[in-house]
Amino acid sequence: MIFQKPIVFEWDKGNSDKNWSKHGIKNEEAEEAFFDEKKKIAKDVFHSGKEKRWILLGKTKNNMLLFIVFTVRNNIIRIVSARKINKKEAHLYEKTT
Repeated sequence: MIFQKPIVFEWDKGNSDKNWSKHGIKNEEAEEAFFDEKKKIAKDVFHSGKEKRWILLGKTKNNMLLFIVFTVRNNIIRIVSARKINKKEAHLYEKTT
């Protein structure tokens, strides 16, 4: 997946603080992972029922590895969920970079 520049993010009211309260991830940190030159993106085949969803593995500016689920609507990225990556996912990121 290739993003058009500039990348635009959308946060709805119901989702704007969810990642912070559940996973300790700020919205800005989640957005930073999209600019990681070594990020990995794959289709989320298990959760793409009503709309296509994607999984991103990427690093923030502070080298925190994140697992992000997102969708794209009208060229705008809507982050559904962002959390710290687990050991298995970290291995996938490191193995392919």
